[in-house]
Amino acid sequence: MDSQQILGLYTWKRGACFRHPEAGEVDTTVVQELHTRGGDVEGIRACQACILAMEERRRGLAAEAGVAYEPGHAGAPL
Repeated sequence: MDSQQILGLYTWKRGACFRHPEAGEVDTTVVQELHTRGGDVEGIRACQACILAMEERRRGLAAEAGVAYEPGHAGAPL
């Protein structure tokens, strides 16, 4: 799968990337959700460059572990 196909697996919305919020609002997707004490759900968002980096890391970890890599789950464990 190429980069565009991987990015196409996600739903994008303007927001701040958790890795570099100083960039301001860019296209981001939720990679994890945090549940606050008040019961609210806060999405942890990542930009396209970070998603591709996270996917590459997951691909490498899957290869090392000898398990199948499935793109589209950047914030999830293998």
